[in-house]
Amino acid sequence: MKKQSIKTRHYKTTCFWAFFLSIFVMACNANKSTNASTIDPEIVLTLAPGKDNPRNSEGDFVTLKDGQIMFIYSRYTGTSSSDHAPAYLAARYSNDNGQTWTLEDKVILSNEGGMNIMSVSLLRLKNGNIALFYLKKNSIEDCIPMMRISKDEGNSWSEPIVCITDKSGYFVLNNARVIQLEDGRLLMPVALHKTSNGEWKEQADLYCYYSEDNGNTWKSSTSVPNLTNIITQEPGVIELRDGRIMMYIRASGGHQQLSFSTDKGASWSHIESSNIASPISPATIEKIPGSDDWLLVWNNNDGSDAKTKGQRTPLTMAISKDEGKTWKKIKNIQEDPDGWYCYIAIRFIDNDNLLLGYCAGSQSNNTGLSFTNITRLNKQWIYK
Repeated sequence: MKKQSIKTRHYKTTCFWAFFLSIFVMACNANKSTNASTIDPEIVLTLAPGKDNPRNSEGDFVTLKDGQIMFIYSRYTGTSSSDHAPAYLAARYSNDNGQTWTLEDKVILSNEGGMNIMSVSLLRLKNGNIALFYLKKNSIEDCIPMMRISKDEGNSWSEPIVCITDKSGYFVLNNARVIQLEDGRLLMPVALHKTSNGEWKEQADLYCYYSEDNGNTWKSSTSVPNLTNIITQEPGVIELRDGRIMMYIRASGGHQQLSFSTDKGASWSHIESSNIASPISPATIEKIPGSDDWLLVWNNNDGSDAKTKGQRTPLTMAISKDEGKTWKKIKNIQEDPDGWYCYIAIRFIDNDNLLLGYCAGSQSNNTGLSFTNITRLNKQWIYK
């Protein structure tokens, strides 16, 4: 057999390695491009204030049976962005898993309150219906959660059900707060700041109302014990694997507070400090579908930076694999020192992505609650 010359063998070897290197570079670039487009958080919608619309805030998501995502939020009118200013409920829709959104609002519910209606929670019930919760605010002595049901995917809504009938006063139910337990019980955590003819209290009395009949009737838990001077407000709840319920609470003192229930929300333990450093600002915790992991979104601000002490910035997320005992994968989603991030709604939309809705205004411009952002995140980025 005729032997190849040294020059020929060298040429072929050089060509092989050049070809291999080009394939490697192309693969790296393709991988880099894919990561850049699928992992980094992206703001996909900003609901900015405008003429006769000073504020857009406190919304929630639901996925409709045709795959469309509906986001209902509190749309304020007039010139004031106060919590007591006029507002009604409006919706935007996405047909592509939250990548793009409709440009115009759809009126879901006109203002039926003496002041406003606000603070939306949406929940797909186990019976297939959609429950819409909101606050009907008539005065600073009369603010009560209401519920309406849709049996046709949000095209129409039932007459309202008054969720609290055993007490009167000014109750706060945050957006994206109502949950349904594995056994079907509905839980609605609320903060009572003022009773009729009583004085306003920053340290609210916390309760959890519950329903066994899909929201037609509600019962009150006992109040959450608090024998301290810690201010407690705006609670949320999540079900643990052993059947207990954990309440996490916006609070003073530098940390979120916790309370636990062993009877599905009917009674609660005395408040105790969590390991979640926080200003007086609400957090949101959701279970990640398909796992036992929890996702926490909050203001990771322990006050050690004098420039942002007590402020609702940055907007941070973390993962817990042990039901809140420890938190890992801590990373900022938005971190503008002038930002004001709060009132968070989380929606998992498929196996790979999720949406966050939250207030995202400016402290210096006094527009902290006026802007709402919807941000799309990828689970790869969350767990990275």
